[in-house]
Amino acid sequence: MAQGTTVPKLNFEYWLDKAIEWGQATTLESQKDVCLHLPQLQEFLHQIYETLKHMDSIVAIQQFPLIGQLLGRLCWNPFVIGYDESQKTLMWCLCCLYSSEPQNPVELKANSWIRSLLCHLLSSSKWESNEAETSTFISTLGYTSADYYCHLVKNMVFSLVTELRGNQFNGLNIQGRVSASRVNAVSLFCLPLITLPDLTPLLETLLLYHGGASKEILSSEFLEAVNEAFLKKKISLPESAIFSLWLRHLPSLEKATLYLLDQLVSIQLNSLEEVACVIKESLLPQAASHPAIFRIVNEIFKNALLETDGTPEVMTAVQVFTQLFLQAHQNENRQHKFPLKAYFPRHHQPLVTALLRCPFELPTTQWSQHLKHISDMLKALVEDTNISSLADLFEIWFLIARFGEWLDIAAEQLLKAAVEPDALLWLLAFYYCPQNENQQRTQTMVEAQTVYSHLMKLFSCTVLSVKDLEAAVHSIMDIEQCCNQHLITHLLTNFLLFSSGGHMIAQEFIYHITETTDTSKEVCSLLIRTAYRINRNGEENQRTVKLLNELLQKLTLKV
Repeated sequence: MAQGTTVPKLNFEYWLDKAIEWGQATTLESQKDVCLHLPQLQEFLHQIYETLKHMDSIVAIQQFPLIGQLLGRLCWNPFVIGYDESQKTLMWCLCCLYSSEPQNPVELKANSWIRSLLCHLLSSSKWESNEAETSTFISTLGYTSADYYCHLVKNMVFSLVTELRGNQFNGLNIQGRVSASRVNAVSLFCLPLITLPDLTPLLETLLLYHGGASKEILSSEFLEAVNEAFLKKKISLPESAIFSLWLRHLPSLEKATLYLLDQLVSIQLNSLEEVACVIKESLLPQAASHPAIFRIVNEIFKNALLETDGTPEVMTAVQVFTQLFLQAHQNENRQHKFPLKAYFPRHHQPLVTALLRCPFELPTTQWSQHLKHISDMLKALVEDTNISSLADLFEIWFLIARFGEWLDIAAEQLLKAAVEPDALLWLLAFYYCPQNENQQRTQTMVEAQTVYSHLMKLFSCTVLSVKDLEAAVHSIMDIEQCCNQHLITHLLTNFLLFSSGGHMIAQEFIYHITETTDTSKEVCSLLIRTAYRINRNGEENQRTVKLLNELLQKLTLKV
C-alpha cells in the first residue's frame, strides 16, 4: 500500500456506528440524519476506494476488519445508494475486495457475499421495487421509480465504461492502470444482469478490454454467460465484441459451433437459403476471417463429419458455411486481411486456388474444363504420390468436400455438356469413395462408368418408363449391393432433372428409389442444393424449376 494513504480506524468505527443507527432509514429522524451526512459519507467512501484499489483484497480485509460490515449495511440503505455517485463507489469498493483466485473456503464465501451485494445494488434496476421507503424517497425527488432506476443504471454503466476506456488518450493505450483483479470483479458483477439492455455498453467494453495481462482477466463464468445469452438471442452485441469473446475463450467458440450444428440438424429446413440464413446469423462465417477461429471451426466440422458418417445435414452445413466464409472474406474492408490460401496452408496450393474459384465467376462453358483441371490435380495428388496415412487422405477429401458445389456441377455437366466423362466421374468416385483399399474406388469408378453409359443412351429419349431406368441401374446389379449407391443415386437424380424423358417419371422413380434404399434425406439435400444453384444462376428452364419444387414439397413432407 502507498505510504500516507491509510484510512483512520476511528472513521471506520464512526461510520459503522452511523450505519447501524440508520438501518434502512425507515424513520423520518434517520432519514434526516442520513441526508445530513451524505456528502461527508460519500467523501469517506471515495477515500476508502482510493486506498483499496492499491491493495490486495486479503491485505485490505486484514487491515480494515470492519469494512465488510460497513459496506454491507450501507448497500441496503436506499438513501445512501441513491445519492450522487455513492452507489458506483460502493460497487468499486466491493470489486476491490473480491478475490479473483480464492484460495480457501473463507475467501469463496466472501466472494459469494460480495456477488450478492453487487447483485442487490442493481436488482432494483428491474424496476419492480415495492419498498415504500424507497418509493417515497424517489417520488420526493420528482421521479417515477422506472425513470429513477433507469437513469441510475445508465449512469453507473457509463461510469464503469468511462473508467475502463478512460486510460486511452490520443491513441495511447495505457489500460494497465486498471488492475486485472478489478476488471475480473466487474465481469463477475455483470453476471446476474447480462440480459439488461442498459448493460450492453459495459459488456462490449469488457469483451474488447485486454489491459496487457499475460492471461485472461475476465472471469470464465462471465464469458460463458455472455456467449450463452448471445446464442439464445437474449442480448445483441457488436460483431467485434462477439469475435473478441470467441478469440479469448475457446470453450465459447466450441459451444457456438456445436450449437449451430445442432440447430441445423434438428430444425426442418426446406431450402438452402434458410440454411444460409441460420449460419449467417450465428456470425461464425464472419468471425472465421480470423485464421485462429477458422481453424477451430474447421476441426469441429471435421469431427462432426466423422462422428455422423457424413450425414447430409452436416455436409450441407459445412459447404454452405464455406461459401458464406468466402463471401465474408471478400467483403472484408480490412487493409491487411489474410490471403485465402492462408486458411488452407497444408494443402496443395494450385488445387486450393482452383477450388476457391466461385463457379459463377466463370462462364458456364468453362466449367467442364475447370473441373477436369481439379480432377487431374487431385488424381495426381492421390495416386501419383505417397499418402502417408489415412489421416492425410481424409484431409484431402475434406478439402474437396468443403467445395461441394463443384461436385454437384460435375454431376450436372456429365449430363448437360459435351465432356470427357472419365475425369469428372473419377472426381465423383473419389468424393464418394476416397479410400481405395481392396480396390473399392476402382470398382466404384467402373460401376459409375457403366451406369453413366446407359443413362446417356436414354438421355435423348422423350418417352421413358420406370423400367427403362431400372434397367440402367440393374446393369451393374441390384443398387443396394453396388459398391457406392450414393454416387449412382446422384447420377440418377440429375438424369431425372435434366433429361426431357426423365421429367415424366421423376416423381415415381424418386419415390421408388428413396423407398428401396432409404436415401430420402440424401436426395432431398441434393434437390435443395440444385434449387439454390438454379435460383442464383437463373439459366435453367422453368419446367425443371417446377419439377424441383414439386419433388421438394413431397420429399420434405416425407423426411
